[in-house]
Amino acid sequence: MTGTMPEASFRCFLAERGKEVEAALRRCVAGLVALVPDGVRAAVEDGALGGGKRLRPILLVTACEELGGEAGEAVYDLSASVELIHAYSLLHDDLPCMDDAPLRRGRPTAHVVHGVGAATVAGAAMIPWAASWAFGSAQRAGRSREEARRIALHLLEAAGAGGMIGGQAVDLLAEGGSRAGAAPLDEVELERLHGMKTGALLAASLEIGAMAAGGGDAALTAMGRFGRRVGLAFQVMDDVLDATGSEEVLGKRPSDSEHGKSTYVQLLGVVGARNRARALVARATAALDAAGLAAPRLRELARFVIERRR
Repeated sequence: MTGTMPEASFRCFLAERGKEVEAALRRCVAGLVALVPDGVRAAVEDGALGGGKRLRPILLVTACEELGGEAGEAVYDLSASVELIHAYSLLHDDLPCMDDAPLRRGRPTAHVVHGVGAATVAGAAMIPWAASWAFGSAQRAGRSREEARRIALHLLEAAGAGGMIGGQAVDLLAEGGSRAGAAPLDEVELERLHGMKTGALLAASLEIGAMAAGGGDAALTAMGRFGRRVGLAFQVMDDVLDATGSEEVLGKRPSDSEHGKSTYVQLLGVVGARNRARALVARATAALDAAGLAAPRLRELARFVIERRR
């Protein structure tokens, strides 16, 4: 089955879910801030509450709803654990030893404002807290202790060496090779990199949403396939925006091309990259079709990924 939402309804949906996500993230961060040293608290708040699209938590909540789950406060709290992992990754990505970025979302990065040490510790502290918060939130959402354990483990696996951290390591190694004059990554290598760095956590957001709804194996498989394809489309469009947008619009510096990183625009050109993103979204929605899921809000979120301007 297929379905879509009117644009006005979808924008209202995003605004409503965004408010709930922000409230949940503040609850999550308040718990962590109470545990970390004084010198780290501001960096935690800056890194986690400094804005963003909140795509991953909205995907989690939406997947839960589309599979018949109730998106109450506990499910929003669960979604905050995924966003906290994403926030930690950005804090560490921006450090001088990584991308050495002075600007994100139009604001000075956390290490610039609070110091490298505070930003490093803040990011590291977010990892175990996110797992603990996910475990408790899943139980409050009605999952058993074993189901909650599986959810927390799934989150950490997506964030770990087989997922986001592994992808970041591959990215840094590839960047070093590019700077040394080595050939840029080909499309297969680039897809593997971003499937780990971006796609794993994004897919896990949808899979955890399905788990929170008590979805079976078929639903989990469909959400994973949808998420990995949307995640790759998201990265392809990031490369397009990085190549065509201004610093004022994107709110970040430096660009990936300035770091010598391989991008889809380098491989395919701007038009080719846009077409690849559209094809990936079509494949993502085909996964929903194959599972017999109408999921109109997920389909609109996929469309949002390729139509966004920042």
